[in-house]
Amino acid sequence: MLSRLMSGSSRSLERDYSCTVRLLDDSEYSCTIQRDAKGQYLFDLLCHHLNLLEKDYFGIRYVDPDKQRHWLEFTKSVVKQMRSQPPFTMCFRVKFYPTDPAALKEEITRYLVFLQIKRDLYHGRLLCKTSDAALLAAYILQAEIGDYDPGKHPEGYSSKFQFFPKHSEKLERKIAEIHKIELSGQTPATSELNFLRKAQTLETYGVDPHPCKDVSGNAAFLAFTPFGFVVLQGNKRVHFIKW
Repeated sequence: MLSRLMSGSSRSLERDYSCTVRLLDDSEYSCTIQRDAKGQYLFDLLCHHLNLLEKDYFGIRYVDPDKQRHWLEFTKSVVKQMRSQPPFTMCFRVKFYPTDPAALKEEITRYLVFLQIKRDLYHGRLLCKTSDAALLAAYILQAEIGDYDPGKHPEGYSSKFQFFPKHSEKLERKIAEIHKIELSGQTPATSELNFLRKAQTLETYGVDPHPCKDVSGNAAFLAFTPFGFVVLQGNKRVHFIKW
C-alpha cells in the first residue's frame, strides 16, 4: 500500500508540463518541462531553437492571473513561478536593449531586436514625431516587400501593413513616398539595420513603461532605458537621469 502511494507521488513529481512560448515573429515554440526545470533550461531550449548566441539581451515574460507582467527568473523553477494552471504560455522578448544595436555581431540577434522594436512601434511604446514614424515604417516596408514595384504595389499598398496603433492617410502616403523614392535597392538586412540606427536615436527607445503617479497625483510612467531612467507623462519625457 505504502509503496503504491509512494510511486504515485513520484509520478506526480515527475509530471511533464506543457509550455508554449510566443516568439517575436508571432510563431510559437512548444515543449514540455519537468516540475523542477529552472527558467535557464527553458531559455536555453529557446536559444538553441533560434540558433541564438548573443543571449544576454533576451528573456522570457509571462502574465499572472492578475494581468501583471513578470520576467521569468532563470535560477528558479518555472512551475513554481507560474501562478496559473498548465499549459503555460509565455513570450520571448528583448529584456535589455543594446545601446548600439548596429554593433551586434550576429544577424539573427539584430533581426530579433528589429522585430522587438517593430512591436514597440506598433503597440505605441516607441514614440516619435511624424517624419521619424514615416521613415521607420518605410524601412519596415523595404525589409518586408523589397523595392517598390508598380505592378505589385497598387495605390494605397502601405495601408495593408499595421505599423502603429493608428495612423492617417497622409502618413500612409508619406511612408509610400519614402519607400518608392529613397529606399530603392536596399536589401532587407540593410533596411533592418537602418531601422535600428534610427530607432536608437529616439527618446523612448528601449522604454518599458510602468504606470505610477507623480507627487501631485498625476498619471505618469517610470521606465528604465539603455541610457538611463526616465519619467514620462503622456507622450513627453519629463525627467531623465543618465546612468
